[in-house]
Amino acid sequence: MQTFAPIALFVYNRPQHTARTLKFLAQNELASESRLFVFSDGPKSNADEDKVTAVRELLKNISGFKSVEIIERKENMGLANSVITGVSRLVSDYKQVIVFEDDLISSPYTLTYFNEALERYRDEEKVMHIGAYMFNVNDAQLPETFFYRVATSWGWATWERAWQHFEPNIDTLIARFDQSKKSAFSIEHTMNFWKQVRDFKRGKNNSWAIRWYASIFLKGGLTLNPAHSLVNNIGHDGTGVHSGINDIYNVIINPKPISYFPEQISENHEAYIAIKSFLSTRKGSLWQRLKRYIEQRFK
Repeated sequence: MQTFAPIALFVYNRPQHTARTLKFLAQNELASESRLFVFSDGPKSNADEDKVTAVRELLKNISGFKSVEIIERKENMGLANSVITGVSRLVSDYKQVIVFEDDLISSPYTLTYFNEALERYRDEEKVMHIGAYMFNVNDAQLPETFFYRVATSWGWATWERAWQHFEPNIDTLIARFDQSKKSAFSIEHTMNFWKQVRDFKRGKNNSWAIRWYASIFLKGGLTLNPAHSLVNNIGHDGTGVHSGINDIYNVIINPKPISYFPEQISENHEAYIAIKSFLSTRKGSLWQRLKRYIEQRFK
């Protein structure tokens, strides 16, 4: 009998976002069979206390899941440490985990997709991560799901066997990259993944996600992804830790269940090309970028 993966939900100080995330998550067809663990980070300062309290009040009324456990931190761990600690705990206890943050709305079939993929690729060492988000690549030729190298952080799942290869030490990771790996890692320099690594080293970000992707990449791992996104991030309104105010990554969620999973465990070349094309043109022309900058600056 299949046991469904526990859900780790990481929340902080955005009650409205958290409420929407929970509403859509509870509408998933497997919600009532899934254990939900909510990790509520403590306030950074007195200014955050009211919003953290508001989030914790709404967490008291969660329903629709097999069980709910709320882990309230007194101190502020920060998103990265909160995610690393929470994921490590759940994969130790349950050998697998589904991860959400407080700004993701999902399809009714997102949990089904995660659980089916977790079951299907459980013993495939090369498959290390299952993502639910996909850019709006507009390519009808792509299969419903495919393998790719990059790990997306907006709704994902993994197993203990893969998470054991997570390397949090940025110096250890950097030491293993040469020029060709940097190019492959950054999709031929179309995405700023290597800059994110350097920025982490300089203390300019505290991303768990870039270290997780680097860990997968250096292990030669693959990630499963849907061609049509099963989640959308609603945090691009300036309220998130790493979010900007833009619509580049806004997507319409696939309302249908996933019926196809690849049997061949290798990166899909067509998907790689389609994503590379999206990334290289995603910010538009110089004029479009300038216009967007002005709109954001004076909003």
